[in-house]
Amino acid sequence: MSNPGRCASIGAVTNTVWRGPLLKRARGAVLRRLRPPGAREGYFEALAPTYDDWWTRTGRMANTEQLRPGWSEEVAALQATIEALEPARTLDVACGTGFLTRWLPGLVVGLDASEAMLEIANAQAPEAIFVRGDALSLPFPDGSFGRCFASHIYGHLDRAERRRFRSEARRVAGELVILDTAGEGREEGAVQDRGLADGSRWQVFKQPFTPERLIDELDSGEVLHRGDYFVMVRSAAS
Repeated sequence: MSNPGRCASIGAVTNTVWRGPLLKRARGAVLRRLRPPGAREGYFEALAPTYDDWWTRTGRMANTEQLRPGWSEEVAALQATIEALEPARTLDVACGTGFLTRWLPGLVVGLDASEAMLEIANAQAPEAIFVRGDALSLPFPDGSFGRCFASHIYGHLDRAERRRFRSEARRVAGELVILDTAGEGREEGAVQDRGLADGSRWQVFKQPFTPERLIDELDSGEVLHRGDYFVMVRSAAS
């Protein structure tokens, strides 16, 4: 690809990412068709223009740092932890605007269902390759990546969807890293009413996690980050 920062077709990503022993498998793969956008995808499409305000506490989130003391310091700690990961061929699932994608070491493919998110990601993480796709039906052959990285998507999935996601992530990658919202949470999450800057309102499912709960769902793993606002764990494919 002459410009790897552009949104790419799945075929182009296949030709760029998979080489050597994976090339034969990639050529023979039948890639999955994308499912139509649903309510969750519509929410993130509408959220895209202001999504990074949540990370940076600017724009619509300006002057809210006092409500979340230590937020910026914890985001900086996350950056250091992500950048310290061993370089790997990485699939960043639900990459959003690419805010975290740019910190991932190695060759990175970002996947998201939102075209608006991907447009921003192209500019923010120009070294990555981006493709539009479904997190629950990953359009890649088995064993295509060394690592699957998932930030703030796992907690938006219900229990059945999380099982499906774990299966898909482990199909395509040897290691799974999940970053999500910290919290004791309930046995099962709750639907939240969320308003966006454009005036729209959305019903969004959210499940917070302790590191222990995440590791329990993954069957095994190690804690990479334990904070007031975020948790991150790593688990090898079983």
